[in-house]
Amino acid sequence: MTSNSTKPSSLQSEAETAVPLLDDWFDPIETSLRDRVREFIQAMIESELEAALVRPRYGRRPKTDPENTDGPSAISGYRHGHRSRSLMGTFGRVEITVPRARLDTAEGKTTEWKSSALRAYQRRTKQADSLIAGAYLAGTNTRRVRRALSAVFGGEISKDTVSRVWRKVKGDWDVWNARPLAEQPIIRLILDGTVVRVRLDRKATTIVLLVVLGVREDGQKVLMAVKNMGGETSAAWRAVLDDLVKRGLRKPEFLMVDGGTGLEQALAALWGDVPTQRCTVHKHRNLLAHAPPRLHEEVSADYNDMIYAASAAEIEAHRRAFIRKWRLKCKAVADSLEEAGDRLFTFTRLPVSQWKSARTTNAIERLHEEFKRRIKTQTVLPSAETAAMLFWALLAAGQIAMRKVDGWQTLNQNFAEQPIDLAA
Repeated sequence: MTSNSTKPSSLQSEAETAVPLLDDWFDPIETSLRDRVREFIQAMIESELEAALVRPRYGRRPKTDPENTDGPSAISGYRHGHRSRSLMGTFGRVEITVPRARLDTAEGKTTEWKSSALRAYQRRTKQADSLIAGAYLAGTNTRRVRRALSAVFGGEISKDTVSRVWRKVKGDWDVWNARPLAEQPIIRLILDGTVVRVRLDRKATTIVLLVVLGVREDGQKVLMAVKNMGGETSAAWRAVLDDLVKRGLRKPEFLMVDGGTGLEQALAALWGDVPTQRCTVHKHRNLLAHAPPRLHEEVSADYNDMIYAASAAEIEAHRRAFIRKWRLKCKAVADSLEEAGDRLFTFTRLPVSQWKSARTTNAIERLHEEFKRRIKTQTVLPSAETAAMLFWALLAAGQIAMRKVDGWQTLNQNFAEQPIDLAA
């Protein structure tokens, strides 16, 4: 009889117990590099001070030559020791010795010399802050960021450090929200809202971010606005649009919307004469909502034959057939299609090469999906402002890239004067 027993750990050989998996993290290259970085930073700051005093350490101040006005003029002042500073960068954390000096002023007083390379109270380089913010934007929460970057910075960074870096982003966010738009060659707008959960008054609640995406004359998509307005009411959308117009946004040539009542009303009051495209994907979902599940496949097939036809004439023929068929089979489906009116087929007035990008709001829906995918590690965002700022920062930091719209080469062509004939 055989016995399958486990040997005690004390009896196992050293070869069996020793597992040298990442057991030695010491890297002489990294250590030597950080020593060189320390020396370089100190030498750079010393050179900056020498240039300010126009003399090296222990050197005498040169005499002023009244006949040579083009020569360097020394600033009166004196050195007075050094101070230790801790600086963290992408090279890790280093302890450096910074020279100190007092400079004479025109009022007969002295002032502390300040380095332009190393700001007062600076503890991290801008590149380090960018790395921390980038890791956070990639979808990692504050606690995971500090663990993920511990090897890079030669030690864990605190949760508060991540939060402070993120607060610095708010300065750029405020500037972006106030930027002038008069020089922006925007010819199209895509508008939609997305729902996120945030913490308000210590309770998790749902808010709506209103997002406006622009298309420039060269076809490049750019984020125009992202605002927390509580909901998708007409007043909320009008406030967002009025802010864009106030900052110089020109009247667009084409609009793409999801069909929300509040947005439709706001656009009708502001730009009622601008051609507007109702998203065909959203209307498809509406049709399925009005049909029993057993008819979903058939409704989808007929709808796709209509929307994705090769020409405006074919679209019109399929639309007539769709209305006739579903008036008899399921009147709610036919009524839902007719409710959209000619705005569902505005894209047929554009060159065929632009139909793919013009008949849906997929461009902005993709941003919503990427945004939610990256915040899934944070079930509830800290505040409503943080949610809007995070949406913008993902694009500003290049975490989400937007390409040109399909058919951008023909964006300068005029619209067809006559829309599709909707007479059934």
